[in-house]
Amino acid sequence: MQVAMDTQLSIFGIEAHPPGPGDLDGLLAGGGQVVRLGGTARVSIVVDAAWRVRVLIAEFTRRGLATSWDKATIEGHFGVRTAYSSRLAPLGTRWLRGAVKRPPPDFFLDGQRLRLWCAAAGQPTEDGDGYSLHLGTEEECWKPVGKALAMAGLPAELLGVRAGGPLYRIEGRRRVAHLAEVVGDPPADVPPGMWPGKKVQDAKPDSTVPVSSKSARKREPGSGRPAATPREAVFPGEPGLFDL
Repeated sequence: MQVAMDTQLSIFGIEAHPPGPGDLDGLLAGGGQVVRLGGTARVSIVVDAAWRVRVLIAEFTRRGLATSWDKATIEGHFGVRTAYSSRLAPLGTRWLRGAVKRPPPDFFLDGQRLRLWCAAAGQPTEDGDGYSLHLGTEEECWKPVGKALAMAGLPAELLGVRAGGPLYRIEGRRRVAHLAEVVGDPPADVPPGMWPGKKVQDAKPDSTVPVSSKSARKREPGSGRPAATPREAVFPGEPGLFDL
């Protein structure tokens, strides 16, 4: 049994492959959106906490993707997006049927993809024995995403809007522990209790977000665009954007 579990972790864990643009499949499994423009595409998502902004910007930067953020129309939420990039064009091709988002036939979830989904829309249950991954509004996406979770060894229950969803809830300490092994250690900005495998703890609301600085930019590999480097500041009245 241990050999089987180790094999499963080696296939689905974050060590299975280095970070890459294709990992943003994990955001599209949830509430993320992809838009095509010519031979490029951009991925965006709305998140409910500033710490998620910082974590996602760090993850995008690791993948050489320039990033921006701003306040969302929903109070207390933020929009995070990549710049248009040819490196994201394959995601647009695979996920869009015209302007409609649908998981591709070969869609799967692994550690890198699940890590991004947890960062953007993951939340433990109050008793700490379960973990929820919030979905987007496209109902046709839910079943393929649930199948991909099960294939990764994480069968989950689909909950609707009345139950706080739409979301997939992974129940049981053993399954949550498996999720924690697959997605790896929590990023530094994750509040206590919010990452898989950790009990829920009281955490103060996070009111800081990263802002741009000309001295805090680096070039995106393989392009002339600068990629944003995360920095922290108090959220101003008008949110600053990363220069792209």
